[in-house]
Formats: sequence, structure tokens, C-alpha cells
Amino acid sequence: MNKSESRTKKFMHNSLTTAFYQVIIMVAGFITPRVMLTCYGSEINGLVSSIQQFINYFTLVEAGISGAAVFSLYLPLAENDHKRINSIVSAARKFYFQAGYIFVALVGILAIVYPLMVSTTALSPIMVGLLVLSLGGKGFLDFFTLSKYRVLLTADQRTYVISIASSVYIILNTVIIVVLSIFKVNVVLVYALAILAMYVRSLILQIYVKHHYKYINYKETPDKTALNKRWYALYLQILGTIQKGAPTVLATLLTSLKSVSVYSIYNMVISGINGVLSIFISGLSASFGDVIARGETKTLQKSYSEFSFAYYSLITVAYSVTAVMIVPFVLIYTKGVTDISYNVPIIGFLFALDGLLYNMKTPQGMLVISAGLYKETRIQTTIQALLIIIPGVILGNLWGLTGILIAACISDIYRTIDLMIFIPKNVTHLPVSLTLKRYIRMFIQLGIIMLPFFFFTPSASNFFVWALWALIVFVYACLVVAITGFIFERKVFMAVIKRIKGMVKRKV
Repeated sequence: MNKSESRTKKFMHNSLTTAFYQVIIMVAGFITPRVMLTCYGSEINGLVSSIQQFINYFTLVEAGISGAAVFSLYLPLAENDHKRINSIVSAARKFYFQAGYIFVALVGILAIVYPLMVSTTALSPIMVGLLVLSLGGKGFLDFFTLSKYRVLLTADQRTYVISIASSVYIILNTVIIVVLSIFKVNVVLVYALAILAMYVRSLILQIYVKHHYKYINYKETPDKTALNKRWYALYLQILGTIQKGAPTVLATLLTSLKSVSVYSIYNMVISGINGVLSIFISGLSASFGDVIARGETKTLQKSYSEFSFAYYSLITVAYSVTAVMIVPFVLIYTKGVTDISYNVPIIGFLFALDGLLYNMKTPQGMLVISAGLYKETRIQTTIQALLIIIPGVILGNLWGLTGILIAACISDIYRTIDLMIFIPKNVTHLPVSLTLKRYIRMFIQLGIIMLPFFFFTPSASNFFVWALWALIVFVYACLVVAITGFIFERKVFMAVIKRIKGMVKRKV
């Protein structure tokens, strides 16, 4: 089997298992908030969402380790250099443990400070602090069990193993939360017991790595120089997480916990869609990294052009359907919840728009990671983060959640334009006009798809009727995107179809 076939085979395995994993995450993501809303109310749901976002920030103490280690492993894995591989994974393990201790300290501090930051009658300050510790337990186990395996499996394009193990964890975690919530167990105890599911995931990964990588030795002398790029990767991941998580934090500080709950429900839908979209890029960063490490420029250009065309078509369909159907979905999902209104069309539209803008830069952002260009993009990413924080504070004070989402759109627009210019110049050496034309076509397609629904809004009283409407809008969107794609880029369109057919045939 040649290198191209091997990469395609791994991509298929990664895509299928990631698809299953993302379906599990999406289903669990819909079930858990609904259980929180019906069993504990909007205030508890907002509280949990807010705490989880703060804890997500703390996981940044590991940021840079993973990116730098994965990038450093591409060449040794390609050359089958066991000693070099062991020295890199040993260094990564050491840094993960150090980061884990820092994470524990930060969660402990948040458990003390957070009860003083929020006003809630749902839980006492002590119980809020204990809830912080319960929600932080997952991150603690991530650092000390999962991380060292994730680096190796990601670099070797075997993320399908992580997806399988994580799917088992999500299922067990969700079952524990749902069962205990139905019996109205204290919410702190619910999340504390849910941590037990993490041990199953760790055991699966441990068994797989020991069986398939028998040469791995975590006691090899750590090669700290291999992770020199971790500080630049750390900086970029910090800014990236700020950009992604700032809306929840700003909503916590500038609005009420019930408004945070509204944000979290709409964001739940967008997170589910982004999860599905991630299926199509699973393992591709490592695959492109392998191509770049080997200096296969022509292969890079052809593969990237076809992938970006397919991905832009995909997100146009996904977010045009989302823009039309998100509010009807949320209204059915929150039916019976009356402590705050979830019927906010402008919020639904802005979430769909920001989701599209966020994903427009995904192909270019993936190549930043593949090529290890952390240092070279730090200034642009800094500007991106500032563009959500500063306008977010100003507009959030003026218009609440609407203002915060407008700031998120502004931030994503800047970064999309920046990467549209940066990647062709530094990585692919393809014309900038190629991406620009595709962006313009995306918005033309979006306008054509959404035009009928400015005059008619689908309404549904249950999920079955909603699903029928969503299917109709989806088919219409696919036809628009396929026809315009065929008209304007027939050669690439046919190449993508041929590649998809080849992957399906090879899998069968």
C-alpha cells in the first residue's frame, strides 16, 4: 500500500468513527441540557454552562504541548524512528503532568472565587464551589491519563481509537447524569459520580497503545527541544479558546444566569453542527502535516484545493439549514420551560452566521497546525481575540447577547480574511483569488437558499414535523450548492465526486 492509499485508509477510519462519536456527542448534548432544564431549571443549566466555560479556559495550561508534540512526531513516525518517538512522548508526558498540577490549583481557586462572582438562589455558595470541583474532575483525569495517548495516536493518524474510547465514555457519562437527575439527586453529586465514566476511556486507550506500540517507553530521556514550539502553540491556543469561549464568559458577567442558559441552548445546536463538520476534517491535520513534512507540494495543492471546495460546500448547506431551522428547533426543545423566553430569532440568525464565519477559516487554520506555523500567526490571533473582547464588552453592555454575538462575527470576519491571504503566501502557494471567489459564491448560495424563507417561516409542533421541514430545506440547499458548484468549478467538482466514490469503493 502506497503512502497516499495509507493516508486515505486512515482518513476513512477516522471519519467513520468520528462520525459515530459526533453523533453520540450531539445526542448527549441535546439530552443533558434538557434534563438540566426540566429537573433543575434554567438557572442551574446556566450555572453549569458558565462553570464549564471557565474550566475550559483552565485546560489551556496544556495548550501548546499537544500541538508541538504532534507536529514533532510527524517525521519520526514517517521514518519509524522509535528512539526519537519515545523521547518526544516522554517529554510530552512530563509536561502534561506539570500542567495537570497547575490545572488542579486553578480549579481549586475557582471553587473559592466563583461563588463570590455570581448571584444565585439555586445553590448555596459552598455547593457552588463543590460543583466547580465536580465539573473540574474530568479535566484532571484528562491530564493524567488521556493526554499522553492522544498525542501519539493523533500524530499517527489513528484518532479513530480516541473516538471509540470517547464514545464509550460519553454514553456512560450521559446515562449516569440522566438517571441521577430523574431521581432529583443533588446536582453536585450527579456530576461527581459522572466522573467515574472517565476511567473506562483511559483503560481502553491504555490497552490499545500497549498492544500496538510495544516499543513505546515513557522513561526514555525526554527531548525537551522537540517541544520548543509549545510556547507559540500555547499562545495561539489561549487566544483561540478566548475567542471561542468569550461569549459565555461575557454573558455571565454582563447578563443573568438565565440569559446564559438561553445562550447555551442555541450554542448547543451550533456545537452539534460543528461536531458533525469535524467528522470531515478528522485526522486531516496530521495527514496534511505528513504531506508537508515530505515536501510533496503538488499533492498538497491538489488535495487542499479539493478539500476546501468540498468543505465550503458542506458548511454552506449546514448553516443555511441552521439559519432557517434553529429557532423552531429551540422552541420545541424548550417546550414547557417558562422561566425565560427562548424565542429569540435574532440570536438564532447571529449564531448561524457566526458558525458559518467560524468554519470558513477551518481549512486554512488546519494548515497552520499542519505546518507548525504557531509563531508566524501569533499577532493575527491576538488581534482576533481582542476583536471579540473589546467590542464584546461594549456591545454586550448595549444589546446583551445580541451585541456579544455581533462582536464574535466581527472577530471571525477579520481572521477569515487574514488566513485567506496568509496560507496561500506561506504554505500552499495557490492564488488568493481562488479562496476569495469561493467565499463570494458561498454567500450568493446562502442568499439563494434563504430567500424563500424571508417570506415563509417553517413552524413545527414536534420533532417529527421539524425533521420533515429540515429535510426539505436540506435537499433544496444541496441542489443549490451542487448546481452552482458544478457551473463555476466543474473540474474540481468532478474531482471531489471521483475522490468520494473512490473512498467509498475502497471502504466497501
